[in-house]
Amino acid sequence: MKKYIYSLMLILFFACSKTTGNKESENNIDEEKPYFAIISKGWQHQFWQAVKMGAFEAAKDYNVEITFEGPEGDFASAQQKNMLEDVLRKHPKAIILAATDSREILPIVEKINNMNIPIITFDSGIESDIPISSVTTNNKEAASYAAEKIAEAINFEGEIAIVAHDNNSETGSDRIKGFSEKIIVSYPNIRIVEVVLGLGEHDLTSDLVSKLLKKYPKLKAIFATNEGSAIGTLNSIVQNKREKNIVIVGFDAGLQQKTAISQGIMLGAISQNPIDIGYKAVEAAYKSYKKEPIPKKIYTEYIWYDSTNVNNPDLGAILYD
Repeated sequence: MKKYIYSLMLILFFACSKTTGNKESENNIDEEKPYFAIISKGWQHQFWQAVKMGAFEAAKDYNVEITFEGPEGDFASAQQKNMLEDVLRKHPKAIILAATDSREILPIVEKINNMNIPIITFDSGIESDIPISSVTTNNKEAASYAAEKIAEAINFEGEIAIVAHDNNSETGSDRIKGFSEKIIVSYPNIRIVEVVLGLGEHDLTSDLVSKLLKKYPKLKAIFATNEGSAIGTLNSIVQNKREKNIVIVGFDAGLQQKTAISQGIMLGAISQNPIDIGYKAVEAAYKSYKKEPIPKKIYTEYIWYDSTNVNNPDLGAILYD
């Protein structure tokens, strides 16, 4: 019932949001309440709008003031740094950050730390111990669950491959490790023949998967570690007319994955819960403000979706397009 209410709220939230940019930071701040500034990677994508909705729901529950803004794109590091400089003038009690670049952001993060303003990261971390907490999906656990789904689908035997977006970030490496460890420990008759890195780029990934299909003609399944990897994999599978004998499991949501699942081309995928991410990030900031202990890592919900629930309206806020 709660997820159904969230879905309805999200529809209304999108309808009321401005499309020319995030103007929440321009609102007058109630100085009677603790103020937290949220700087996201972006604001236009439905994922970030869902994060925003969860954040404002928490702000209401905890009676705090928040602003939510982000640059025009997920890689606009300079714009994000300027946004951080701007919010510092408003004297926030905490800054909640999804960094566009985990290294480039470090100078301004160090400046914020020197001002004794706590930083909480969400969705993606930074290469520093400065943040007091990080709100994220338990990627190892989620990938392990994806391994279970693939194993069951191929009757617990055969050759499979991993198509990853990267192996350097915590997100990428944890998804590879979580999946691989589950297969190795639990399914001795399944062999991971190769891990390829497509950087989440559709064309590069598609080319790599086409080579995999030729190199391993008995390949039974592929685990794609993010949306871009899944789309590239799907494109290759369709081009090579292998839809009927390759099991594909992806990560994240997105229209192309959802459509492929509905059409039976893809088995299913793991989706993060952006509403939960936004809510728990603000909750952590509030607990920090109240001097309550918070864990260094705060894991949020994730779900498995397939043909049985991909069109479920209760999941509309999570299974974004």
